Amino acid sequence: MYKRVLLKLSGESLGGPVGKGLDTVWLEKYAKEIAAAAKAGLQIAIVNGGGNIFRGLQGVGKGFDRVDGDKMGMLATVINSLALSMFIKAEGIEAVVFTSTPMEPYAKYYMRDDAVAVLERGGVALIAGGTGNPFFTTDSGAALRALEIGADALLKGTRVDGVYTADPEKDPSAVKYDQLSFDEAISKHLKVMDQTAYALCSDGGMPIIVFDMNATGNLTKLIAGEKVGTLVHP
Repeated sequence: MYKRVLLKLSGESLGGPVGKGLDTVWLEKYAKEIAAAAKAGLQIAIVNGGGNIFRGLQGVGKGFDRVDGDKMGMLATVINSLALSMFIKAEGIEAVVFTSTPMEPYAKYYMRDDAVAVLERGGVALIAGGTGNPFFTTDSGAALRALEIGADALLKGTRVDGVYTADPEKDPSAVKYDQLSFDEAISKHLKVMDQTAYALCSDGGMPIIVFDMNATGNLTKLIAGEKVGTLVHP
């Protein structure tokens, strides 16, 4: 169903059940899912969050300047991407980490054509460092990169199986949406992604699929055309 996708993973997901630090069990699990999809022919670029290590906005009011705090958050995404790339390589798939600001020799400076070249030869491109600017979330970074690389869809892997009318972990009466438009998601204040990411995807015609990345096989099912998660479309 899809040839090329941008997979967005939260930093907390890489931290396992506690959402902190790096959980090697979950890193291996995600790497196996990603490698299986790549071996099936899907071109995958990945943007990771950094909240398992440091989130700039949460540091405001605790002695951290917002700009410097966001820089720390961007560095956290690089650590996460390096960690995930090692587990993907262990599955026999090339994995190259790119960063939005120069960080050689730790990773390659992001150039769209270089990242696409990795995808076209069957590898995985992990694009770290957000947009390279403060005041932008990794959701916005994911939307930007998805449009840049010409992805067919932006896949947001979460720990719930789609978008609900309310937080299903707090409200047992919450109802899941099979699909909805960007306008509906915005008007109903459904926090799928931030407003900047919504605007980028809406203007660029980039569909978002929110799905449970923790369910084994979901990524492979999704790319095979099975109904998984919630489709948010322009």
